[in-house]
Amino acid sequence: MSLRQRLALLAGSLQEPHKVARFQRLCGVEAPPSRSADPKGDEKADAPLDGDTRRRGQQPGAPGGPQPPGSDRNQCPAKPDGSGAPNGLRNGLAAELGPASPARAGVLRRNSLTGEELQLARVSNWPLFYLFCFGTELGNELFYIMFFPFWVWNLDALVGRRLVAIWVLVMYLGQCTKDIIRWPRPASPPVVKLEVFYNSEYSMPSTHAMSGTAIPISMILLTYGRWQYPLIYGLILIPCWCSLVCLSRIYMGMHSILDIIAGFLYTLLILAVFYPFVDLIDNFNQTHKYAPLFIIGLHLALGIFSFTLDTWSTSRGDTAEILGSGAGIACGSHVSYNMGLILDPSLDTLPLAMPPITVTLIGKAMLRVLIGMVVVLIVRDIMKKITIPLACKIFKIPCDDIRKARQHMEVELPYRYITYGTVGFSITCLVPYIFSFIGIS
Repeated sequence: MSLRQRLALLAGSLQEPHKVARFQRLCGVEAPPSRSADPKGDEKADAPLDGDTRRRGQQPGAPGGPQPPGSDRNQCPAKPDGSGAPNGLRNGLAAELGPASPARAGVLRRNSLTGEELQLARVSNWPLFYLFCFGTELGNELFYIMFFPFWVWNLDALVGRRLVAIWVLVMYLGQCTKDIIRWPRPASPPVVKLEVFYNSEYSMPSTHAMSGTAIPISMILLTYGRWQYPLIYGLILIPCWCSLVCLSRIYMGMHSILDIIAGFLYTLLILAVFYPFVDLIDNFNQTHKYAPLFIIGLHLALGIFSFTLDTWSTSRGDTAEILGSGAGIACGSHVSYNMGLILDPSLDTLPLAMPPITVTLIGKAMLRVLIGMVVVLIVRDIMKKITIPLACKIFKIPCDDIRKARQHMEVELPYRYITYGTVGFSITCLVPYIFSFIGIS
């Protein structure tokens, strides 16, 4: 047997959903016994959602048409004995899993665009359940919207900006690669899906694994030598952070082992190629006269390219959100640099020493976070209320039901780009200006 054949066999073995299910059972997660199937209920469950976000242009499955996850071309087949179900929409349509039990986990996330929810699952190891819930949140919007601003406002604005630049590239390439490879999520059954928020997206590679690898490694690369701290702290942080995020995605039933390994290795490759240019890119964003025009144009071009790779899905909105945030933060850093709002320490002061922890220091940090997050959330809410009705009006789409309106690409993409671009601009320009004005910068 040749090396290529052996690698193919190994990849096929690592992609098997039964390995994911085995890990879940090892961690105390099982699906309750199924109730007697109702033929009509089964037929209804197998039907696609009326507002399925992948039903655009030609119908999925039509000759020459796009084939999303859950279509015959992309789904894992059912078990030969008929007891299983293919991966796809049925997973996200609350398959009936039996009567309620006191040892069942609640629904973790709900897809706000498709309305997908899952029934409950039996969980016998609650410490692991909450640990992996925390791990999976390290790759979600709530974490990002608190983590990156905290770096910019309280720790080191330079490190914060460059972390965002790396995160944007890693996540963008990960999302595009998903839409090129088009592998489905692990089949359920045997896998128990504890999350459905990203269930309509493709699986390979895991962008959670990519983010969970890129952020801690980049954080140590950017801070070691700039700040005084023992390297052993970073060497402990990287494997702990990375393994927690990666294992949480297998635990949630959202990725195969192969997806995780591919995401990890893909991120190392991206960092090896891209990291040497981070300093150059950050300096350009801040100092070049026409940087804002270049930033906005580049991010729009990247977005337009990514939208041609596959039919519309929720991942398009995530890509627009990532690119919009990156463009907004870069443009905001350019304006704040020229206004003198955020000044990086001079090179002769490096490495920086950790300041003494005092009540005043903690109080100011908490106040900056509180004020900053209030401003960011207000800006996001205002822009959401403006952009969605405006896009609906321009493209003549009914906006009585916001969830259904956002299933249209013409609404979701401008909303994400403009809203999160403004949020990013607020993080690096508007909020620092407020801090300077009230004297807590």
